[in-house]
Amino acid sequence: MELKDKIRKFIENNLVVFEDEAEFEDSDNIFEMGFVNSLFAMKLVNYIESEMGIQVANDDLEISNFNSVDRIAEFINTKGGGAPSQ
Repeated sequence: MELKDKIRKFIENNLVVFEDEAEFEDSDNIFEMGFVNSLFAMKLVNYIESEMGIQVANDDLEISNFNSVDRIAEFINTKGGGAPSQ
């Protein structure tokens, strides 16, 4: 499974809206769209650390690193974790 597909699946499994309401592109800001919340952010950091094998430092905890599938994949690739995105 490609990195972006893994990220999208994780997001879809942690939505705060009904799944049929959640249509988003990889570049869409999922926080601004109201699909996820701050609890999701904590789950996402834990997911990245455990599944992608990287450490998320305090300096990395900027919402801009985690607000879209594209940005999350870019962050993971920059840190050397996961598989190359498409």
